[in-house]
Amino acid sequence: MLNKNSETFFSCACSYKEARLVIFGAPYDGTASFRPGARFAPKAMRNDSYALETYSPYLDKDLADCPIFDSGDPELPFGRPEPALQLIEQRTAAILADGKLPVLIGGEHLISLGALKAAFARYPDLCALQFDAHADLRDTYMGEKLSHATVLRRAWDMLGDDRIWQFGVRSGEREEFIWAQKHTLLHKFNFEGLDKAIEQLQGKPVYFTLDLDVLDPGYLPATGTPEAGGVDFCDLLEALRKIGDLNIVGCDMVELCPPLDASGASTALALKLLRELLLTV
Repeated sequence: MLNKNSETFFSCACSYKEARLVIFGAPYDGTASFRPGARFAPKAMRNDSYALETYSPYLDKDLADCPIFDSGDPELPFGRPEPALQLIEQRTAAILADGKLPVLIGGEHLISLGALKAAFARYPDLCALQFDAHADLRDTYMGEKLSHATVLRRAWDMLGDDRIWQFGVRSGEREEFIWAQKHTLLHKFNFEGLDKAIEQLQGKPVYFTLDLDVLDPGYLPATGTPEAGGVDFCDLLEALRKIGDLNIVGCDMVELCPPLDASGASTALALKLLRELLLTV
């Protein structure tokens, strides 16, 4: 299950035993409600990662100095999401059991739930930090409990009140925003309040989930449900730098949809953010 992938991200050249970070992809978009294609993101990002320098001038760090292992992608079935989520949970749990940090590349946002379940099983006091355009707090979507529109509500089912911090949110049903006032720590539109959240999360195990649609679609058009009015690249980069002060025990990047941007610019942007995330956590 954790053998080295034949095609890897960036310079993931170390062995599994040596690695501190373990990447794997989750090519699943079975509940995508608007524009499917996020299942192609892990493969596209691996392929294009060789065009990006491993050195970050923002952080003065280099991926070549980081012990990272790419364990490839589990074969996720089509159809109902439960089997796919179970496989993601199992892969994440195995990585955590070996004392390593799982980095999951989606795929649609529902894939985060499998990794969150594994992290919660290991860290009962787990908190979640979400950067996203959407609240993802619906109890059901089109009659289904499991959807990319319900993923943070299902996370709340596990974590409970005041353990989910949300930033950049600018879309959702009115009921989601009303519900969030009592149950989550939701910050609309941007990263205002992130510094305070970082203080409150000190010493706690944190699962970080980055939905790339938090960016304005002018920066990243290749996402399944684009929302105008998002943050810019530099704001997101600065926010990622700040989470380096937290005890991140697992993280993911989701909702890149490569077929929607034939230029490849969206994939290149996502890879640059992935580099910074890997060098930060």
